[in-house]
Amino acid sequence: MFKSVVPVLSQVPAELCLGQQNRGMATLKAISIRLKSVKNIQKITQSMKMVSAAKYSRAERDLKQARPYGVGAQQFYEKAEVAPKEEDSKKLYIAITSDRGLCGAVHTGVARYIRGELATDPNIKVICVGDKSRAILSRLYGNNIEMVANEIGRLPPTFLDAAKLCNAILNLGYEYTDGKIIYNKFKSVVSYQVADIPIFSLKSVESAEKLPVYDSLDSEVIQSYLEFSLASLLFYTMKEGACSEQSSRMTAMDNASKNAGEMIDKLTLTFNRTRQAVITRELIEIISGASALESKD
Repeated sequence: MFKSVVPVLSQVPAELCLGQQNRGMATLKAISIRLKSVKNIQKITQSMKMVSAAKYSRAERDLKQARPYGVGAQQFYEKAEVAPKEEDSKKLYIAITSDRGLCGAVHTGVARYIRGELATDPNIKVICVGDKSRAILSRLYGNNIEMVANEIGRLPPTFLDAAKLCNAILNLGYEYTDGKIIYNKFKSVVSYQVADIPIFSLKSVESAEKLPVYDSLDSEVIQSYLEFSLASLLFYTMKEGACSEQSSRMTAMDNASKNAGEMIDKLTLTFNRTRQAVITRELIEIISGASALESKD
């Protein structure tokens, strides 16, 4: 019996048989590992979506309360028609982002806007609020970054945070004439837009044409108001950016969960087909061996 098996198996190289089985087993193992990994990723994205949804609800409520700060602070510049002098303009841009990612193109949109401005005017100085904007802008425009504010985005922004940031900007030593706060303006759950709010220095405000409309305004009063208005605008834009970030992260994690579900379905189908192919191949080998033995007998 055993003597008749040896010639039959010798007709097929042993390395080929073992190689086919090993390839089949390795493929099944690789697919199984990949399937398990994608399922774990789906659990993470679903959890992040739920967390972002809760944070978004709070951020939207806080934004409604913070909007009067931003709207009221902008009215003075519009009514007084404040404008910088073109001959000695020194611009300062403040990028409102955060330290956290996985939220779509929220941070890249702000950085792309500033990159476009820096391409036309390389003398613009930038303050990065959040590490994401610094990481993007430092690749090409590292010399333009004057200051970076970290630890942004972990907790909801407060007016105290905006006041500390305002104090750091005023004590930076860079005397700017005008500038912009670049931020993401929240529109809906699935929509936001990169916007900007102008900021001005004391000299630019004092040279405004319609400033005499406001009575009893001296340099000290204007300076105090500019400090408070800058803190108010920073607080408002940080709230707008936080709400846009949470809504974008919620949408991004929802899309990631759906994509993971599609990958799980495809990998499950591939795994079943591969397993069936391995089983079929093994059955064919057994039947072929049995047939060969019968023919020898």
